Amino acid sequence: MRRERLLEHARGDRPAAVRLAGARLVDVLSGEIVETDLALAEDVVVGLGDYEAEEVLDVGGSYLAPGLIDAHVHVESSLVPPAELARAVVPRGTTTVVSDPHEIANVLGLEGIRFMLEDARDAPCSMFVMASSCVPATDMETSGARLEASDLASLLEEGSVLGLAEVMNFPGVVHGDPAVLAKLDAFAGRPLDGHCPGLTGRALAAYAASGISSDHECTTVEEAREKLRAGLAIFLREATNARNLEALLPLVTPANQGRICLCTDDRQPADLLDDGHVDFMVRKAIAGGLDPVLALTLATWNPARHFGLADRGALTPGRRADLIVFDDLTAPRPRLVFHGGRLVARDGEMLEPRAERERSLPPTMHVAWGAVDLAIPAPSGASRLRVIGAIPDQLVTEQRVVEPTVVDGLAVADPGRDLLKMAVLERHRATGNVGLGFVQGVGLRRGALASSVAHDHHNLVVIGADDRSMETAAHEVARLGGGLVAAQGESVLAALPLPLAGLMSDRPIGEVRAGLDTALAAARELGSTLHDPFMAMSFLALEVIPSLKLTDRGLVDVDRFELVPLWV
Repeated sequence: MRRERLLEHARGDRPAAVRLAGARLVDVLSGEIVETDLALAEDVVVGLGDYEAEEVLDVGGSYLAPGLIDAHVHVESSLVPPAELARAVVPRGTTTVVSDPHEIANVLGLEGIRFMLEDARDAPCSMFVMASSCVPATDMETSGARLEASDLASLLEEGSVLGLAEVMNFPGVVHGDPAVLAKLDAFAGRPLDGHCPGLTGRALAAYAASGISSDHECTTVEEAREKLRAGLAIFLREATNARNLEALLPLVTPANQGRICLCTDDRQPADLLDDGHVDFMVRKAIAGGLDPVLALTLATWNPARHFGLADRGALTPGRRADLIVFDDLTAPRPRLVFHGGRLVARDGEMLEPRAERERSLPPTMHVAWGAVDLAIPAPSGASRLRVIGAIPDQLVTEQRVVEPTVVDGLAVADPGRDLLKMAVLERHRATGNVGLGFVQGVGLRRGALASSVAHDHHNLVVIGADDRSMETAAHEVARLGGGLVAAQGESVLAALPLPLAGLMSDRPIGEVRAGLDTALAAARELGSTLHDPFMAMSFLALEVIPSLKLTDRGLVDVDRFELVPLWV
């Protein structure tokens, strides 16, 4: 809206478009609940009070709060593109997301990022992008693309790119790797997101001194407090496979709350549709003892201020009319959602029908099957092997050393000991790379699971109780052009196709959720008790989160940040 017209509305010389009457406004700037009306015109708030308006909507004493903001999310983890994710999260009150599209960037580079930006255009949820800083995450993996500082800087021409996304190569930052520093320099003066699990002491000091200003990987209050003291903002996370909010709530105080935000990071369809999005985190924070106004502030004003989004995050004259209407301050569940002054959702449902879109991306499943061999010979005299220890609801893993089970000279899976074989097959360049290892904590008693979602390189990852089941599952993922598969022997038990870069479906999120439910049910039938074994499996391949992970290059000791042999 032109400033002159805005001032006419604010002075009351021109009627507002809508007045929300009888409201209790959550003022995230003053910490108050204010009984007032709220006037909207076009896409902004024009004033508080009894304004003349073309339409008066009596909200009957309900609460008004700014639209919720997700401070850090990988849209691809919802298994649907941005426009489809919006249909899931907007009815739950999310009107802005700050996205890092590094999942698709690791598959298709800048083409993938621009696909996400285009898909988000005109969606009823504002998507801002942080340019993906680690493509690939490290040199201990094979990804489908490599983005240098100059590639990332070219994204600044896109109006929705805010800064540099999570810098996961924290050793590169700490030790001054020139390529990493060039990316920081290219985004100087803009938000620089961090990712430094477990970093402490002088290494943390160096990381913070680089200009990086946030971290979302804390798992304990002590870790988060040290990072706050180092100058980093802390994003409290509640993802599908990384549930850290409850443990970190004691961190939040009136003195430090201005430097704390909420983020979902990676959340799958069932959790989005059943529990919610940022609204779920707000309710959980309140249930955990946080003041309701403060909980809402962490999800509105704080992320807006952190990312320099001065046009949103609070309901004041001149700011965007992104807002939610709800009835219970102790457990906010939006019944009305406005985006840019337009009513877009009511009672948990979008008001506009889903528009069919034509989406297409190049094929991305290129496995050199002739080079794939899942057999693991047991060396003469070798008595122990390194094993990844999965931890429920966490991204960190343990590094275990166990006795192998050897049959006919080969180390094999032993479900009776919860010892499963894991393989990562390179699927971008047909290099023939295959990383092999073992994992405990997934719980399969038989069969195998395979997926083309494997953070962040997104090669083909498979875990199983026997080689035949693993081969069946892996081949079916490739045949689908990407997806999630459960198999036993030569039979495919369940499959969810993900044809968009092997990461996302082009179907409605409700259909995707149904397909995922079927796959999860098959995984449970095979013995896994994890909440989402497919997502858990995908993070067992992420070599920037301690302690032991597996890529197509082999086992990675993340604490030492180097490849290590399977056999001890």
